[in-house]
Amino acid sequence: MSRVYVDPTSERAPAHRERIARPESLDGLTIGLLDISKARGDVFLDQLEVRLRERGLRVERFRKPTFAKPAPLDLRHQIATTCDVVIEALAD
Repeated sequence: MSRVYVDPTSERAPAHRERIARPESLDGLTIGLLDISKARGDVFLDQLEVRLRERGLRVERFRKPTFAKPAPLDLRHQIATTCDVVIEALAD
């Protein structure tokens, strides 16, 4: 049995994207928590936010209008200009 992988972005020739190195520490960084609007994703992010803030870390929360579409450009811009790292919550 062979597997077929489907690219959900519908790119005919996907752009090559280099991975960005993870920071050695989260100290002094702003952490963005992105809720993609799937059921119970906010529950996970609520708990994660509590733990991050207990460590004295700076946290910003964001939410996509719907999980079915990419985040709007203005939301992506806001996240990119205010956060150093982002954690995205997927849940059901």
